[in-house]
Amino acid sequence: MTFQSPAFFLLFIPLLLVGGYHFWARQKKSASLQYSSLSHLKLNARKMGGTWRNRLKPLPYFFKMAALGFVIVALARPQTADTKVKRNVEGIDIMIVLDISDSMLIEDMKPLNRIEAAKDTIRRFVKSRVSDRIGLIIFAGEAFTMVPLTLDYELILKRVDEITTAQEKHIKDGTALGVALANAANRLKDSVAKSKVMIFATDGESNSGTIDPDTGLEIAKGYGIKIYSIGIGTDGPKKIPITHTDIFGNKVKTYEPFEDEVNEALLSRMAKETGGRFFRANKEDSLQKVFSEIDHLEKVKIDVNKYVRYNEEFRRFIYWALGFYLMSWLLSVSWLRRVP
Repeated sequence: MTFQSPAFFLLFIPLLLVGGYHFWARQKKSASLQYSSLSHLKLNARKMGGTWRNRLKPLPYFFKMAALGFVIVALARPQTADTKVKRNVEGIDIMIVLDISDSMLIEDMKPLNRIEAAKDTIRRFVKSRVSDRIGLIIFAGEAFTMVPLTLDYELILKRVDEITTAQEKHIKDGTALGVALANAANRLKDSVAKSKVMIFATDGESNSGTIDPDTGLEIAKGYGIKIYSIGIGTDGPKKIPITHTDIFGNKVKTYEPFEDEVNEALLSRMAKETGGRFFRANKEDSLQKVFSEIDHLEKVKIDVNKYVRYNEEFRRFIYWALGFYLMSWLLSVSWLRRVP
């Protein structure tokens, strides 16, 4: 509770001073009667001075003082505030495009390999968003939409858990960057969000697909899509794990030499020409840092409108003042009436 005119509380000072002085003066003035002898009154003296009626004689006066006190509080205009906060949130549409070619099995990223590092990072990224629609596309030699743009984050997280490499998905291996770009752009083209974002993560260069990467990039630019491109993995000779089943039915993992390089020039151009940024995730923890930075760059702006409605509460104090005054008057004319 707040008070619109707290200066009226200063009236309590003269009220207390005048009230205190008046009570002290009335107590000092007491009626007297002269007797030649008090012997006949000694037996009843204690009884005459100790009745409840005699002790409660000041009560009407105190009730009048309380009534004046409530009037002062009412004059100070007590108010309660009814606050409503309206948040205007305009979300962002984000399409995550992830390379699942077999090279993503290379074990140079935590917790196990590139693809598991990417899945873990995507989970954290999705959980950090609030009102953005997010979709998920996977690609190797061809591209597939796992989740269209949606606010159902639980569905996205479930589909992320199901991501495996091209070999395990039994789809064409390779790196069809142009097809993936065109597929993601097609999913974002009808978006009415204030910002359309594509997070494009790959560990190789385009070597398959029916759409050239430059064509896919032009499509994305035409729809006003901002691309954050991520080159995953380290440079230089690597070994790719190969899993096969031996004659006893046991799965055996072996390693074979593998040569593939991230096309930094293409990924950098994809980001530059669409107003995004290019990142290189070539360390064990750098992929998480990249997604954290993208999360920071693409935060939703929340406009907060605060509405406050004040309710006047002086009436209740006026009612209390009237109540105390009536009790004072009733006691004064009835049980505690004073007679000359």
